[in-house]
Amino acid sequence: MIVKDEFLSRLRKIFDLNLYEVKVWTALLSRGTSTAGELSNISDVPRSRTYDILESLEKKGFIIMKLGKPIKFIALKPEEVVERVKKNLMKKAQDKSKRLESLKGDDVLDELHTLFTQGIKFVEPSDLSGSLKGRQNLYNHLDMMLRDAEQTITIVTTHGGLNRKFEALMPSLEKAKKRGVTVRIAAPIDKNNIKVAKDFSKVAEVRNVEKMKARFIIVDSNQLMFMLLDDEKFHPNYDTGVWINTEFFASALEQMFEIAWKEMKKAK
Repeated sequence: MIVKDEFLSRLRKIFDLNLYEVKVWTALLSRGTSTAGELSNISDVPRSRTYDILESLEKKGFIIMKLGKPIKFIALKPEEVVERVKKNLMKKAQDKSKRLESLKGDDVLDELHTLFTQGIKFVEPSDLSGSLKGRQNLYNHLDMMLRDAEQTITIVTTHGGLNRKFEALMPSLEKAKKRGVTVRIAAPIDKNNIKVAKDFSKVAEVRNVEKMKARFIIVDSNQLMFMLLDDEKFHPNYDTGVWINTEFFASALEQMFEIAWKEMKKAK
């Protein structure tokens, strides 16, 4: 059986399998039913590992073991595999979510918090900075910044960024608004995102920025996250941001923003 390496690589990423697992699985798919020894020969996977791999694939819902002797394994329809894998992933995600949720009020979380508060005493404010790669990582960190906001949130973003931030950050912005945090948002606004701008106006003052193309967020004139790349030209996986916790720089940037803010047109 000859299966291209590129195809095997795609299967590994899609189904979260290792190399031996995709080799044995595709070998079984090509036969429908087979023994471990036959699959070892077809897939070029060591015989000593084949039984472990088959057991793993069975637990993950890719194959089933046939009753009787010699022991054989049966391939499931790929469509059925997809459904089983989806259900398993959802179940695992729910279980992990419950375990994490149960940490609230648990001694483990208290001990972790104690470790953090003790360690943070030895960190200089200028050291609280870092770079993040991948848009999802960026939004996770932005969400954390918004949840910690006490006074002000300033958001400058692009046309597409306004739509993305509505999906990713609106819940945290709503909570910030209830806490009394002042929220301002500046972005290019046209017929394609005017509805999102109006929805944002429920929690923030939104203004149309036409001449400025930038991507940054300032929280409490102290924390700052700015993105380095044009979101229209780079894939989300390569999106990169820099987070810094510095009152001097964040305040300076916010003062410059104030000048531009007065010149912007309010979103209608």
